[in-house]
Amino acid sequence: MERQPDESAADRARPGRRGAWAALRPLVLRLHFYAGVFVAPFILVAAVSGLLYVWTPQIEQAVYAEQLYVEPDGAPLALHEQVRVARSELPGAELDAVRPATGDRDSTRVLFDLPGLAESHRMTVFVDPYGGEVLGTMQTYGTSGALPARTWVDMLHRNLHLGDAGRLYSELAASWLWAVALGGAALWVSASLRRRRSARRLLVPGAGAPPGRSRSVSVHGATGLWLLAGLLFLSATGMTWSQYAGANITELRERLAWSTPSVSAGTPNATPGVDAGIDTVLASARDAGLDGLVEVSVPRDPAAPYTVTQIDRSWPSSVDAASVAADTGEVVDVVRFADYPLMAKLSRWGIDAHMGVLFGVPNQLVLTALALGLVAVIVWGYRMWWQRRPTRTHALGVGRPYPRGAFRALSWPWRVAVAAVLAAIGWAVPLLGVSLLAFLAVDRVVGRRAGRPPRAAGGNPVSAGAAGAPATGSRPV
Repeated sequence: MERQPDESAADRARPGRRGAWAALRPLVLRLHFYAGVFVAPFILVAAVSGLLYVWTPQIEQAVYAEQLYVEPDGAPLALHEQVRVARSELPGAELDAVRPATGDRDSTRVLFDLPGLAESHRMTVFVDPYGGEVLGTMQTYGTSGALPARTWVDMLHRNLHLGDAGRLYSELAASWLWAVALGGAALWVSASLRRRRSARRLLVPGAGAPPGRSRSVSVHGATGLWLLAGLLFLSATGMTWSQYAGANITELRERLAWSTPSVSAGTPNATPGVDAGIDTVLASARDAGLDGLVEVSVPRDPAAPYTVTQIDRSWPSSVDAASVAADTGEVVDVVRFADYPLMAKLSRWGIDAHMGVLFGVPNQLVLTALALGLVAVIVWGYRMWWQRRPTRTHALGVGRPYPRGAFRALSWPWRVAVAAVLAAIGWAVPLLGVSLLAFLAVDRVVGRRAGRPPRAAGGNPVSAGAAGAPATGSRPV
């Protein structure tokens, strides 16, 4: 069975003798252990719910086929006629936008704002563009126009249906995922180099490892190494949706002028109250090059223009937007995706790839492999913990943590450097910082209790030697 190296505090305190990694490795090992034990359940839930979400487009198309698809029958009705039919279905509701049918078999979506709907939710009427029949009415969510089944899975992945409080779970998972993945990869590669493992044993899960914990370590480490780039990507893009780290990311993008440009919606009409009609507006946007899937946003202010936006998130991305004067139907402003700043493009592509829509089924297959691989790494990680338990004395116990004292064994310059880096990360990724402080607090309490000598029946302390174990290893990280 492969043993973890038993490094003394003196060894850890002499980084110059074996290099910086030799000094930092025990600290990384202990933090990786704590994060793996306590944060892995949140990451596991995110992986499983994310895996389910990846395939919701196909689920949606099957469940809601009657609302999404029609049989072509002659020439389609004018778009304003389809909107009139939808208005009669929801009298009194405020018209918000229209998503015209694109293909011959697609239905038209007419979207309304209703009091009491959650943020980014709209009531959508599905209309047959040929016969003008209403095919159904249901809530849709977000730019993707997610239908109820997809929305339910989305909210499960986002916040476990617990509202803003539930979003802390997904932010905690995304905040720690990159740190756990990087730390684990560094530990596995360094151990492989130190033991002079072959490339095959480094990269092939379980290769050359004897049964037992050594094989679990090999599967856990090699699989995690293969997943590293994908996990870092999921962590980075996942944090853009988070409450606290996401706010910092948004602020950084604004300061660096990386924000997504938007079309001007403040151009006043020459004759307020005059409306050229949604058909004219759509035709003007098509002439300006906004083909494919679009959403036509209806102005609330009589003096404001229409906004037409491409909503196809597949590759190549089609997210151009145009502002169209309501009175004349003329295009007054256009924002092209080709003119976006590079970082805004990368952000758009990253989010769409995270959702599995950028490259279609290949994108979904890659995300599926990532999710299943992550689940396997977590399961094998807990198996490693179980296999480290002291079976002879505690048959139902679990593995002990790695020895304390790693941070205090560092030289002062290294302590200052590590503290500064952790403080910076904690500021940028607040939930990681708060949870790390919680880990340290719990570890300190447990360390103090573990360091107390046991008491005899009369209440007098028993010496460490009499207790059968040295009073060492009780210092916190």
